[in-house]
Amino acid sequence: MLTKKEKEELLKDTDSTGSASSQVILLSEKIKKLFTHLKENSKDIHSKRGLLRMVNKRKKLLNYIKEDDEKEYKELIKKIGLKK
Repeated sequence: MLTKKEKEELLKDTDSTGSASSQVILLSEKIKKLFTHLKENSKDIHSKRGLLRMVNKRKKLLNYIKEDDEKEYKELIKKIGLKK
């Protein structure tokens, strides 16, 4: 789980936590943390399921952003560091 300070640090450029781009940023950070957890605990099946749900939700949000504004999508991909 992300602390309030971590969220503020990640979202210092955006003004709203409800926007799709800020949700993608927060999901990406949660995915990174959960991925490191799963490296140590490979048999944690419930966390694997949660990871897959988060990745799928991020994918849907990224598709929404891409359809809405291509420029914002490309900037967001660079900021997060995804390979798209």
